[in-house]
Amino acid sequence: MTTAFELQRDQFRKLVLTDADGNHHYDVSPVRAFPIQAPTQGISLVLENGQEVAWIDDLADLKEEIRQLIEGELEGREFMPEILRIVSVTSFATPCTWQVETDRGNTQFVLKGDEDIRRIGKDSLLISDNHGIHFLIRDMFGIDKHSRKILDRFL
Repeated sequence: MTTAFELQRDQFRKLVLTDADGNHHYDVSPVRAFPIQAPTQGISLVLENGQEVAWIDDLADLKEEIRQLIEGELEGREFMPEILRIVSVTSFATPCTWQVETDRGNTQFVLKGDEDIRRIGKDSLLISDNHGIHFLIRDMFGIDKHSRKILDRFL
C-alpha cells in the first residue's frame, strides 16, 4: 500500500503530515465526510484553518501505522455511543429518562423532546440528550423487540 503522504506525531502529540513534495503540515486533524453511513471512507486531513491537505478514500487503503494514527485521533475527538438496547424509559411523554445499553457501557440520559430523535438514512437514528451528546441507533429495524416497541412510541 502506497500513500502520497507520511503521518507521525510530534513532541506535543499533534499529527504532522509530510506530503509527496516533502512539505510538512503541522497539527492536522482527520474529519469524516460521512461519519455514520461510511465511517471508514471519505476522510479529509485538514489544518486548523480548515484547509484540506490530504484526502483518504478508504482507511483500509492506508499503511497500518498511518491508519492507526488516524483512527486514534478520530476516537479521541468523536464520542457517539451506539445504542444496542433500550432497557427502559420513565415516560412516553418528554422530557423523560432513558436507560440504555451502548457499545461503551450502560448509561442513562434525558430526552428533552421528540424532535431530539432524528432519522439518518432509512435505518438509522440519531438521538441527542439534554447535554448535547449524540447516541446512534445504527439499525432501528434490527434492534431487539422490546427496544423497537419503545422506539415506536416516540417515532
